Amino acid sequence: MFGRKKKADGDEEPTGFFGDENENSDQVEGDLDSVNIDEDFDAESDETEGPYDFADIDSEDPTAGRDGQRLDLGSVLVPMPPGGQLQVEMAPDGSPQAVHLVTEHGRVTVAAYAAPKSPGQWREVVSELAQSLRDDNSPVSIENGPWGRELVAETAAMDLRFIGVDGPRWMVRCVVAGPSGSTAAGTQLVEIARDILRDTVVNRGTEPHPVRTPLPVVLPQALAEQLASAHEQQMIAQQQAAAQQQVDQQQAAAQQQVDQQQAAAQQEAPAQPAPPQRRGESGSAMQQLGQ
Repeated sequence: MFGRKKKADGDEEPTGFFGDENENSDQVEGDLDSVNIDEDFDAESDETEGPYDFADIDSEDPTAGRDGQRLDLGSVLVPMPPGGQLQVEMAPDGSPQAVHLVTEHGRVTVAAYAAPKSPGQWREVVSELAQSLRDDNSPVSIENGPWGRELVAETAAMDLRFIGVDGPRWMVRCVVAGPSGSTAAGTQLVEIARDILRDTVVNRGTEPHPVRTPLPVVLPQALAEQLASAHEQQMIAQQQAAAQQQVDQQQAAAQQQVDQQQAAAQQEAPAQPAPPQRRGESGSAMQQLGQ
């Protein structure tokens, strides 16, 4: 139904995404203080597995995935995990910035970036990510995965695993995020993320993009309309709340002014003389008692 296009008999077999395959590769992991970030890591993945380039899809319907429909997000077409939900992160201007696939175990985010024709961008990105995380005092290690090196980190907020693959003029990055222990090798969340990546399609397009620029995310029309409506309602609610807050502030200021005026008027009012004592026909009560 889908897969890479068949190679001609004269085509050379690829040497791998990083060009560093070794037939005797073992699982490698450890802290970066003792692991060389430039050490070779072999891809264990079969070439019949993705992520695929859009041009290499045989099926007439690129959204037809291995086990169901892929979600077309413009630059990437990703399968939805069973029971997963979609979470869209919006930029300040209202445009989609990232799309997260949320599962009961954690979150998976797949994004594509422009890359040069020659592979190797993921190797550079791993090194920079590792250094940035170490600068934040996060424990970091490198592990060998189906596509080569994977970066694993523990942060105060969550555990992370970064999986990357170099393709033809693109690099795809999968970020796995979840509670403590959820991104360790062999966990359900990591297996879900790898299954998603195996069936992902990257649509680089023909537009020129600077290297490392995120390829644009385009939401399906129905989802875009739903989010636009929700965003509009949110903006209206915020405007109404702001207007009500302004009215409340004006009323409070007016009441405070009235209270101050009343207090000032009471201070300025002259003291009233004491009422005269009542006198009887024979004088005041005191005078009568003194008689």
